[in-house]
Amino acid sequence: MKTLFEICSPCPDILKGDIRESDFAADLAQVINGTAPPEYAVPNKFFANTHPTQGLKALLKTVCQRLQGVGGSPVLRLDTQYGGGKTHSLIALTHAAQGMKGVANIQEFIDPELVPTTTVRLAAFDGENADSVNGRPLGNGLRAYTPWGELAYGLAGVAGYEKVRQSDIEKVAPGAATIQELFGNEPVLILLDELSIYLRKIKGRKEQDQLTPFLTALFKAVSSSAKACVVFTLAVGKEGKATDAYSQENEFVAEQLDEATKVAGRVATLLNPTTEQETVQVLRRRLFSYIDENAAEEVIANYEQLWINHRSHLPIERLNADKLADFRSGFPFHPALIDLLTDKLSTVSTFQRVRGMLRLLTRTIAHLWQEQPANTYAIHLHHVNPGYIPIRDEITTRLELGRFDPVIQNDVAATEKETSLAQQLDAKWYAGLAPYASFVARNILWNSFAFNDNLQGVDEVNLRYAILASGLDISFINDARQRFIAESAYLDDRPAAPLRFLTEVNLGVLIRRQTKQVDTNEARNLLQDHIRTIFTGKTFNLIRFAGGAYDVADDVSDGRPNLVLISYDAETVRNEAVTVPQLVENIYRNQGNQGKFRQLLNNLVFLVADDATRDEMKNKMLYRLALDGMRSPDRLAQLPEHQQEKVNELYKKSEQELAIIIQQCYRHLFYPSRNRLDGANVDLAHTAFDLPSASEKPGNGQQGIIKALIDNQKLLPPNSPPPAPNFVKDLTSLKKGQISTAELRAEFRQNPRFPIMVSDDPFIKLVRLGIEEGVYVYQSGDLLLGNGDPYAEIKIDEQSIVFTSTYAKEHGIWPRPVVTKPSEAIDADTDNNSDEGNQPTTSKVGEKTGSYRVDTTKDSVKVPVPLLPHPNVFKAEAPLREALTKIWEDARSAQIKKISLLSLRVFDGSDGFKLLGVINTVSGADKQVKLSAEYETTNSSSFSIEFAGQVSDAQPIKDFLQPQLRAASETHLEITFTLTYASGLELNTDEPEKITEKLARFATGAAFVEAYAEAC
Repeated sequence: MKTLFEICSPCPDILKGDIRESDFAADLAQVINGTAPPEYAVPNKFFANTHPTQGLKALLKTVCQRLQGVGGSPVLRLDTQYGGGKTHSLIALTHAAQGMKGVANIQEFIDPELVPTTTVRLAAFDGENADSVNGRPLGNGLRAYTPWGELAYGLAGVAGYEKVRQSDIEKVAPGAATIQELFGNEPVLILLDELSIYLRKIKGRKEQDQLTPFLTALFKAVSSSAKACVVFTLAVGKEGKATDAYSQENEFVAEQLDEATKVAGRVATLLNPTTEQETVQVLRRRLFSYIDENAAEEVIANYEQLWINHRSHLPIERLNADKLADFRSGFPFHPALIDLLTDKLSTVSTFQRVRGMLRLLTRTIAHLWQEQPANTYAIHLHHVNPGYIPIRDEITTRLELGRFDPVIQNDVAATEKETSLAQQLDAKWYAGLAPYASFVARNILWNSFAFNDNLQGVDEVNLRYAILASGLDISFINDARQRFIAESAYLDDRPAAPLRFLTEVNLGVLIRRQTKQVDTNEARNLLQDHIRTIFTGKTFNLIRFAGGAYDVADDVSDGRPNLVLISYDAETVRNEAVTVPQLVENIYRNQGNQGKFRQLLNNLVFLVADDATRDEMKNKMLYRLALDGMRSPDRLAQLPEHQQEKVNELYKKSEQELAIIIQQCYRHLFYPSRNRLDGANVDLAHTAFDLPSASEKPGNGQQGIIKALIDNQKLLPPNSPPPAPNFVKDLTSLKKGQISTAELRAEFRQNPRFPIMVSDDPFIKLVRLGIEEGVYVYQSGDLLLGNGDPYAEIKIDEQSIVFTSTYAKEHGIWPRPVVTKPSEAIDADTDNNSDEGNQPTTSKVGEKTGSYRVDTTKDSVKVPVPLLPHPNVFKAEAPLREALTKIWEDARSAQIKKISLLSLRVFDGSDGFKLLGVINTVSGADKQVKLSAEYETTNSSSFSIEFAGQVSDAQPIKDFLQPQLRAASETHLEITFTLTYASGLELNTDEPEKITEKLARFATGAAFVEAYAEAC
């Protein structure tokens, strides 16, 4: 089968590509005055390049009959859209009126007998060349300001102009009789072209109102002369509607002409010089000098077979349509190309129908014959390559579609050293094959050039039909279409939209492209920062992305419970099968990295990511960073203003979206509870956040955790009522009768049966409620509180004790002992016989009783005994180094010179065991240790031990306890060291700092430190 380049021969000027701009712009005035290019000025060349359409032949016949006085209409109107051959037809009339000299193929257009052989007075008015302000030069020093001035000169020269000079100067239309005087006794042909352009020039001027009177007079004059004819053009379509750049003026002229013809008693004969069906014949005639019809028929048959073989993938043929016949009549142009030019591109107001098609196809043919791509058998739409500069210029300048230039550059066909998306896809996926992606992109581009929305774009079946040819694989066409859609930056990506380009950049695709350029490490770090920010709060102490038990200290720290955040890349939870993640279980069981069990089991909760939304969360971070990258000045400047605003709007919105998805992802909460999750190995229960609530306060992640724990009765916020005092008594060491408030508070951090207290307020309320209900008695120094006593401060420390009321009564602590005033004691000594003087006086709670103690022996004489003044006490609770440093600083600030006693209670049992050895090396002090340990074995056996004595004697206890505690299921260990300095520890030396360095080297956890000193 012959290729296109063997079947067709373009006209020499087309093939050379040396077409001048004037070749595409027929100018009636230039033809009449002899200055037009040869293609228009020379009759033989003009008709050789002109296809004899039915409309043109009818026009020539009617006008020539009229000029001979043998019939024909005196007034003819040529109606077609802009660029539809009107001016071309007027030029044909000009050559016919002048005898068609040298035309060899006259019979193709008109019966040679009808061609005038006598002189015909010819005058034309071209609205495009008219100059109503300065006047159009006529020759002989004359200028015409109006259509009647120009026509008068054209019909009768200087003498003719003199007849209408005053009318021309005053711009008032002459009468019909005056116009008729210009005809003489000869045949007359008057041509009026581009009246709409003229009308726009005189809009708002007085001559605008003279156009209708003039046309009325002209039509009367012509109708009164047997051999006179007037032909005018009007770019209107069906129902008198125009769609070109001068649509408003054309419709106005149409109304004026209708009025003029009615007044003249003559209706204009309407002719369309070129019908849509004949357009392709016009193109073939002008563009090709030879077409091998036999070889063309073989190609057409081949296409027919392709269409049959792939009919299930191609569009169903429209009613009354015959694409095979269309292909045959329009070969070598593919029917889809012609349909695009006539049905879509012709709706663009700047596209001049046949003239515009000629310009576009001339450049296409010149480029195509230069390239001569293999397996080319017809000219398809994708051969109109916007990457070819002359064709790109047609789009951006002639069609005034420069707004599509970024579309072409980015997606379709880049110029210079850059490459477009289509070119990149061709290089990557179709190397060595036809440029399928470019074919797809070009087809979509040209189908996007239509005035009406419903005409813009192409569906996939018509896209396949437009591209399919011998040597092309339909599967590659489909593949290229899908790849192009996935990455195009300008395709309309709205639901159900056809394949079409928008001049607005497709932000979604640009963002996706930018996302691929985001540094993943940066994204990971920023996402972790966002997560940390969201879940940092005042209620919980956030431990971010714990990697093991060593990241989660088993101490009180600042008093807040720990929120342990598990990295989304380390562990996730699947909604369909919720289990305790192994990392969570390990952290909950253990502390540090020495295999020790965690003590404060009720002092932490775990937050774990949802597996289903993890990737979406990570993508949201990439999305935000991509938007941030697009906000750089250079990138932003490439976008239209409204798209710049959209990028900034999306970026601001992405902050909230990221916060929401983080909270929606981190929705799995594991918390201490005896009602453990089914199948769990540790006392952890599970709850998931209610997803809608995650968006209520994006950025305040702890709020959702608080709500979830409260809903599951696991959290006691500051304003909540405390648990029942008896319930607490039965579940803690308080059941033995007494416990310090510090120890009791610690049990709430250890026992999963209790709710988590986020502050000390509920605990203080608990103690106070226990006192009010008569369950507890509280003592702190001189203060003793029991049922019925007024409000007093409750302290949480080792010196403040909570007793059960039973224990307090049994040990004579409560009710409060009787205190006798000193004066009464003296009276008792002087008056032993007075019974009234022996009555006790009870002191009030909180009342200072003076420096006396009371002997409560029943029969003893009540003698006041002075008490020792209370020593200065300095306390600190913090990591051991920090606590000791604070003690020394506070004591020195208080002008204390010596410390008599130093007490250290460490919260981490492993720290206590380490200190057993190092404490012994401290010189100058008596070193005592108080150790209390309890543990429960895996077989539910329990063991407890208490030791108080020399530090050196405690070493065997340590050696015994360490392996037992490691093997136990539940443990409790308290160790307090007391260093007593008989001569005092001098503070004005560096000895305190040496002690700090020595102890802190082995114990880094939190400790409660007290120092006692005599007042100076």
